[in-house]
Amino acid sequence: MMKKWLIWMLTAALALSCGLAGAEKFVQGIDPEYPPFSYLNDQGEYAGFDVDIAKAACEIAGLEYEVFPVDWTNKLIQLDNHECDVIWSGMTIMESMKEQGYVISEPYFYNTQVLVVKKDSGIASSADLAGKTVAVMLGTSGESLLNDPEGLQSLRDTFGELVTCESFLACFTELEGNAVDAVFVDLPVAVSYAAGKDQLQVLNEDLGAEYYGLAFRAEDAELCAKIESAVQTLVENGTYAEIAARYPDIDPQNLLFLKVE
Repeated sequence: MMKKWLIWMLTAALALSCGLAGAEKFVQGIDPEYPPFSYLNDQGEYAGFDVDIAKAACEIAGLEYEVFPVDWTNKLIQLDNHECDVIWSGMTIMESMKEQGYVISEPYFYNTQVLVVKKDSGIASSADLAGKTVAVMLGTSGESLLNDPEGLQSLRDTFGELVTCESFLACFTELEGNAVDAVFVDLPVAVSYAAGKDQLQVLNEDLGAEYYGLAFRAEDAELCAKIESAVQTLVENGTYAEIAARYPDIDPQNLLFLKVE
């Protein structure tokens, strides 16, 4: 009897091992410097709202989770090259992505562009940026908006100079070092970075509305649907709201999957 029990246990363990080893891998492409959605924490681990949601969704979907830090300006090229399976990191949904054939998820976050300045700068709104130097991250929707004739190009034309940086952290470093007068940035990133920085303030002026979503390759519509279904399960069982509560810099009113009273 003992021999049969041991054989059964070994067989079950082997089956479980094979099941885990055979799980489909899912690689989330993130911007590693985009708090509170995706970033490297003090323990040297990738964290953030988008990272936590992706991990939890993979558990439900039976996928083996991995994370891949992308070069944001080349994110779609890296997606096409199968370096990751999705761009999921506070990514603004752009019509150009749909036109190029990418599968785009339902939007999950409402975002606006804002300005971060030093409190003693004398800048109270975008009207005060004439002749000033403004920083924006390269490859972002903010940069696109400032270069769009139907967007905020007319505002950009008032700047003395528009400086593009490789990351939001670099933009803020330029601001704190007095190399630029303002940073044009996503609201949650602005709030997250300015928290605890007594010399910085986020101006109360919304300069561009947009929505965040996920981008998959054209052939991965089924994978997109699988992930969206898993995320919906997280919404229904309360996990989504629990994860959101870990990140106070994210206004739950802007999370489109949550019904906030």
